Amino acid sequence: MNQQAIRISAVGLSVAMALTPCAFAKQKKQQKDYNISQNALKNVKSDQPDKILYDKAMVAMKKGHYDVARLDLQTLLNTYSDSEYAMRAKMAVGDTWFKEGGSAALAQAELEYKDFITFFPQSPEAAEAQMKVGDIYFMQMEKPDRDPQNTLNAEREYRTMLEQFPDSPLVPKAKQKLRDVQEVLAQRQFEIGEYYFSQENWAASIARLQTVADTYPLFSKSDQTLISIGDAYANWASFVSRYHIPARAKEELESYYDQRAAAAWDRVCTQYPLSAHVEDAKDRLIAMGQPVPQPSAAALAESQAEEDSRVNVKLGARTLAFLGHGPSTVHAARVGEPSLATPPPVIPKYLNDQARIAFVDAMNGKPIPQLTLSGQPAPAQTAANPAAPAADEGGAVQTLEFGTVPTASGGNPGNSLSVQVQEGGHASGGAGVTEAPGSTAPPASTPADEVDNQALPPIDKPAAAPAQINDVPAGASQQMSATPAAQAHGKKNPNPKFYKKKESSNKNHKKKGLKKLNPF
Repeated sequence: MNQQAIRISAVGLSVAMALTPCAFAKQKKQQKDYNISQNALKNVKSDQPDKILYDKAMVAMKKGHYDVARLDLQTLLNTYSDSEYAMRAKMAVGDTWFKEGGSAALAQAELEYKDFITFFPQSPEAAEAQMKVGDIYFMQMEKPDRDPQNTLNAEREYRTMLEQFPDSPLVPKAKQKLRDVQEVLAQRQFEIGEYYFSQENWAASIARLQTVADTYPLFSKSDQTLISIGDAYANWASFVSRYHIPARAKEELESYYDQRAAAAWDRVCTQYPLSAHVEDAKDRLIAMGQPVPQPSAAALAESQAEEDSRVNVKLGARTLAFLGHGPSTVHAARVGEPSLATPPPVIPKYLNDQARIAFVDAMNGKPIPQLTLSGQPAPAQTAANPAAPAADEGGAVQTLEFGTVPTASGGNPGNSLSVQVQEGGHASGGAGVTEAPGSTAPPASTPADEVDNQALPPIDKPAAAPAQINDVPAGASQQMSATPAAQAHGKKNPNPKFYKKKESSNKNHKKKGLKKLNPF
């Protein structure tokens, strides 16, 4: 029995001794690969001084001695400007600032990377430098409800990288970073639009939400965005139903807003058929009596891939995102092409102008034009189709212009001042009558060009200050400090019992009764 145990122990010891060198070799190989990834030129066998300086700087940067590494790299660049390591040394200078961190160091790193792109625009490392410039702003991004400047800068830098270096192997990583950045920007606009919606400001809410839908189609809440747009138009139509206007005009206006609401809900069904809130859009269309559109096979496949790419957020990750400084981008899509261009934003003024045009056309019995929302201004104001709504049915609007404001140089007129006056009578068709009498503006006493050309009056010399007399007559101080009664006896008047400055002090007031026990 003992011999068998000894044999088993010997066999196990032999196996362990045979496997031990393999384990050490594997560990050594992993350490070697790690060092090579940190220093791309370490495997180059050379005893040249520029190579020695470069390796020394890489070792110092690995240990966290960034100032020492920068000193060695700058020595290499100044002494061996034609070295084959000069390009990598220039890039490494920016890396030292980037790894050091801090707002000042990151700003310096951006300058170094931009300088590298200027000197070596065709090198493969130029794409890496541009990528790191975007990462600098990505690291400093705030939450959606904070200052968005760093987020906007990150979006600009990642777009620049994709446009200037489309063949770089870093393109997939840059696209994902751009999706994350646009998720934060879209979330910011979405929250602002929802706030305006809660305040029943339909024009401002639609403008923000429509900008999100047009600019960021990969937004994780695109379906909610379009549903909110439709709800805003539906509420606008409900608000129109309270107007005291003819029934035909009211029906035209309600149909105008209902069609826009249905168009937003249709877009949810056709572009995001597998989203979480597509059923809500279908229910709204059915309640309105509109047909539910069917998505195409390509739209179904695209929506399926987009929904599958999103990461489910666990409780721990949600807690860390809540307590962290930066925004959470876990809901961002992992597939799809991010938008590389920003369309013109939708402005509430355009929506209000379109609403006024629709009101006037409905009151005049004309068909309401279906205008676009992609940031296009409303048509120009004409006499047949004024942009301002009439207060009553067919009320004539008279515009009085009170002259023009001349420019500083006396050239073409700048802005004009006009007032719209509602007349008591009613005119057929509601066309505006414009009057611009020349005598309505009072003539200026001096033209603007003459005023500009007049020389300024010379600066008046200030009057001389009177000479200060500091001499005090002899005996005046005694006369000022002594009262007449004291002067009669030849001595100063003693201090009065109370000074004005001391009357509020408790030291000069005697306490009586129980107040003597109060030390205050």
